[in-house]
Amino acid sequence: MCATCGCSDSAGTILIGERGVIVANGRDDDHAAHDHAHDHAGHDHDHAPHHHGDGNFAHVHPAAPATVVSLERAILAKNDALAGRNRAWFAESRIVALNLVSSPGSGKTTLLERTIRELGAEVPMVVIEGDQATENDSARIRAAGARALQVNTGTGCHLEADMIERAVNALAPAPNSVVMIENVGNLVCPALFDLGEHAKVAILSVTEGDDKPAKYPHMFAAADLFIINKIDLLPYVDFDVERCIAHARGVRPGLSAIALSARSGENMGAWYDWIRAARVLTAV
Repeated sequence: MCATCGCSDSAGTILIGERGVIVANGRDDDHAAHDHAHDHAGHDHDHAPHHHGDGNFAHVHPAAPATVVSLERAILAKNDALAGRNRAWFAESRIVALNLVSSPGSGKTTLLERTIRELGAEVPMVVIEGDQATENDSARIRAAGARALQVNTGTGCHLEADMIERAVNALAPAPNSVVMIENVGNLVCPALFDLGEHAKVAILSVTEGDDKPAKYPHMFAAADLFIINKIDLLPYVDFDVERCIAHARGVRPGLSAIALSARSGENMGAWYDWIRAARVLTAV
């Protein structure tokens, strides 16, 4: 997992800029993680992270497997504690927090834009946008009519609970509202990190292949709702909706699934009804 190469280290400085951008740059005065681009699927990590501090490079040699596992558990335990704090605050404020997870290009931002435009008058929403760089998506969300805060993770490939806590503090969502969290595009690491959300919403587009739930089972096993997006493109791609849903339910029996098109609007009503139902449950 990410702990092996260091990208899960969230101890770095988090800055809120004038345009509402949170930068998680992976370093502060006391501790800095090494920064390098990494591909989880493309290569094996055969070294533990190099810790750089005060100009002295302390090279940490490969750790024994038990040490790595211990480190991973410690990182996840810290994140889970913060996620629990987020969850308690959301519950106390009767806020529905939804963690939208997918690979890049599935249409998460387009889904949010249409949701804001069509449901925003009924359901107050704020959005936390997670990307490694740029403010492109938060600008699109603001143009659609919702307040948004961009979280740029630098080399990090997922959002973590402390980032959500700081973003929520900056956004100050109203009671009874919905906090939409658009996670960094990645079908692996976001499955491991609880943010304190009410539900994980896994999104897949029909251009990605109907076997994705079988190939990335941890993400779909962690999901509370499965959305298949871009069904307007079904005539042009080799994608079997029912087979894809069956793959997803093979790793998460009974998983709720909605097939829709955020571009054309087809079946978006089912998604809106799901949000309404989640708000009713949270208000009880």
